[in-house]
Amino acid sequence: MIAKISSGKSTAGLIRYLYGPGRANEHTDPHLVTSWDGYAPDPGRADDSTAARKQLVDDLDLRVKQADRLGRAPKQHVWHCSLRAAPGDRILEDGEWADIARRVVAATGIAPADDPDGCRWIAVRHAPDHIHIAATKVRGDLRSARHWNDYLTADRELALIEKEYGLQRVIRGDRTAAKRPQRAEREKALRNGHDKAARERLRTVVRTAAAAATDTDEFLGLLSHTKGVLVEVLHFPSGEPRGYKVALENDRNAKAESVWFSGSTLAPDLSLPKIQSRLAAAEVPASAEVRLRPHPWHQATAATERIPHHLDQPDAEAAQAHLAAFGEALDAVALTAPPDIRTELRSAASAFERATRSRVRAEHHHARALRGAVKAMLREPAPKDGAALAIFLDAALLAVIAAARWHDRREHEQQVAAAHKSLLHLQAAYDHTAATPLLVLGQRRPPQNLADQYVRLIRQAAPAHADQILADSASQALTTALAEAEAAGHDPKRLLQQAADERALDDARSPARTLTWRVHRLSQRPAPSRRALAAQARSTGLRHVPSPEPAATAPPTIPASRPRRR
Repeated sequence: MIAKISSGKSTAGLIRYLYGPGRANEHTDPHLVTSWDGYAPDPGRADDSTAARKQLVDDLDLRVKQADRLGRAPKQHVWHCSLRAAPGDRILEDGEWADIARRVVAATGIAPADDPDGCRWIAVRHAPDHIHIAATKVRGDLRSARHWNDYLTADRELALIEKEYGLQRVIRGDRTAAKRPQRAEREKALRNGHDKAARERLRTVVRTAAAAATDTDEFLGLLSHTKGVLVEVLHFPSGEPRGYKVALENDRNAKAESVWFSGSTLAPDLSLPKIQSRLAAAEVPASAEVRLRPHPWHQATAATERIPHHLDQPDAEAAQAHLAAFGEALDAVALTAPPDIRTELRSAASAFERATRSRVRAEHHHARALRGAVKAMLREPAPKDGAALAIFLDAALLAVIAAARWHDRREHEQQVAAAHKSLLHLQAAYDHTAATPLLVLGQRRPPQNLADQYVRLIRQAAPAHADQILADSASQALTTALAEAEAAGHDPKRLLQQAADERALDDARSPARTLTWRVHRLSQRPAPSRRALAAQARSTGLRHVPSPEPAATAPPTIPASRPRRR
């Protein structure tokens, strides 16, 4: 059940609409279901509806006229609230609608329970699925009604009503969503041949620029160089930027002026201070360090695979930071993806954008690694075989599932719905991307005797999922990945166990594909030397041996030949 609340100046105009035929003759049998005292005249059931309507208006406006003589009547003295049931809900009786109306006016402060000075109001039903509440906002003591945040208080009361009456639970937000385009904006976009309004298109442009930039100057520069976008930067007296606003070149109002949007009006997290805080929390490697790090796509994938683990931890602020950074990763991938899946990825990123914000405040420094990998990923294209993109998308699917579960535990209903919607687009993009690389890997499958050895390793590393993995057609690609990893010097048993231990496979739709991509990604790293393996074995063995109490020692000194890194 949803509420829509507005204010007006004419009680007579509202009553005329409620008891009239409606704009398209949609009003059927308009009648009163309840009122402030239960004795208000009902024009819908009266012999003389005109006289009854005038009497009803006079009764509702009585205190307004008294307050007006004292100069205390509010200009917008009419309060109008429509309540509509969901399409699949049962038809409520008049008595049930009357109870719901009384609860709503009490919750919103229009007529608090047991308050003899509450405002005068009526509830009119002229369709099976909804009612209208009309009230005048002057109390019996001639003071104005205290109905601040009436939409939120009504919404909370309706959530309780849905539960008690067995009605459908409406998905409710937490006031962190980006502002939706108004009807006029949508119609204007359609007239100009666009499927999205200007604010939605600009929101995508700004989000993508924020994901790609490494500092404020680069962010503003990327916006300025975006084709068809106008940018105006606002500055403090010191010369430092304090904000920005953007517009589309061809988006004009009736006066032929550009229609500007500030960052905060596009979305709560797109104001310049919010973007600057995210940019400051990015771990961007120096140019000399880039060659020493893994490929940016593999680095971003590894950080994405850790997101479900972070979301299982009690630190909600850190989890929210990882969700925000992952949203930037989806924006970046949509920007660089092949044309045949770009539309799906843009839809996935646009849908998940709602899941990146909640009432939980994000501490962005927790997601430095992922955000830095995203910025490096944009500067180095993915390998042309499509495997790197498929590997990332496979990890992204598990991250979105974990995000939906995290929001669900906190009853973030809009964010859960957004994550599920994003998952559908992401799955379609992944299926299209993974088909060719998996086919190529499967065609290079190793000899049968070697494949049998890998089957035994699979049963040892993932016994709970072994039957499902081996029955999957992707198992041939998995054995190929293990064979190629062994040829590159890796221990297939150790590598497979590491891939299986990185994250539980319960959420994976195809554990065989997930393991294939993890093995493939891990095998891209240089194989460890014998000395490194021996040291790792000794370290593993010593973990179970209790160590003596360490003696007090001075901190280690750094050799002069190795400069201290900042």
